Amino acid sequence: MNKKVFAGIGIAVAIGIAAVLMMGSPVLPNPSVEQNEKLGLIVNTPSKEVTLDQLTQIYSTASSTGIGRNNLYLFWNHIEPEQGQYNWKDTDILMSLNKKNNLKVTLYFSIVNGRMVGPYPEWMGTPGFGTSLEQKAVKTLDAVISRYGIIDHVIIGGQLDSYFDDADGSVGLYEEFFQNVYTKLKEKHPDIKIGNAFSLNNVINKNLEYYVTDYSDLGDFVAFTYMPVDRLNDITKNPQEAHADLNKMLELVPNNKVAIFELSWSTSDLVKGDEADQAEFIKTAYDFYRQNEPKIEFFTWYRQYDRQEGTCVIEQTFAESQITLAGDSYVRERLGGYTCNAGLIKANDSTKAGWAELKKQIELSNTTN
Repeated sequence: MNKKVFAGIGIAVAIGIAAVLMMGSPVLPNPSVEQNEKLGLIVNTPSKEVTLDQLTQIYSTASSTGIGRNNLYLFWNHIEPEQGQYNWKDTDILMSLNKKNNLKVTLYFSIVNGRMVGPYPEWMGTPGFGTSLEQKAVKTLDAVISRYGIIDHVIIGGQLDSYFDDADGSVGLYEEFFQNVYTKLKEKHPDIKIGNAFSLNNVINKNLEYYVTDYSDLGDFVAFTYMPVDRLNDITKNPQEAHADLNKMLELVPNNKVAIFELSWSTSDLVKGDEADQAEFIKTAYDFYRQNEPKIEFFTWYRQYDRQEGTCVIEQTFAESQITLAGDSYVRERLGGYTCNAGLIKANDSTKAGWAELKKQIELSNTTN
């Protein structure tokens, strides 16, 4: 999914918080809830402005499902606005809540972000892949990982299928860059697992499977995002057909672990979604997880809350071949509608059928594995 759209999930929610929870706070998970580090839920809020008490309750509600994982989306220009000077204010709040709720964290760090790279800090200019960028990336990632003891997976290339499709010869440069960053970061943090992510629906819709198979052994795992949509961002699959799409991951990555970074089903009628299909897909998706658990590194549902209508602004650029099918505004409108209604709890705090189904499936997964 487009990380420019979803940055608000993590960093922006901290803007309205006056108090900061300290990373030294004691870890107090609910002892009555069994948590599974492989099962995740992206914890988000229904609006960008939130009080500390509200955010604390949202995290507590998420962890009560039995999840043991959350995502952190970190953009280089935000975390290091000046070279060597880090902005920890927002991430300290979010990571302290992850720690308090006994949640491991998958870090998405924006080296490649779909069809674009970065965004990089202004002081960095527009670097190409090479030794200088490798050294800076390792230094910054080391600073982030060292500060928080709960990051155990890192993704530095997101939606690589779109990037590779536009790369014009720099695919090999990225592979070399990734391998060098991987090696240097492993020397500092041998227990951290590092990988890249692809958009499974984009790979299937545009016949880009070869990008995944060619790089399926790169890193410790291959992560995927998935929406059951066509190239116009309309839902065109039923839950059973979407289950078949998930099986495609195992075919594309036979010799490495696969990971679900963002798995979703929107209830927006704009894109032909509804609550019944969302709940049914949750059931069939977790059936897939239980059937293939040894091959799966982690499995994260996208996301806890809907966002208020009209707030999911799409900044993504689309390939010309996609735009000409219906027009850029049509594609953007549908992705925005999909995104705002991809949660399991509505913006008014009422729950969808999928929320109860998620809790049921996590409990079932925790008791059968």
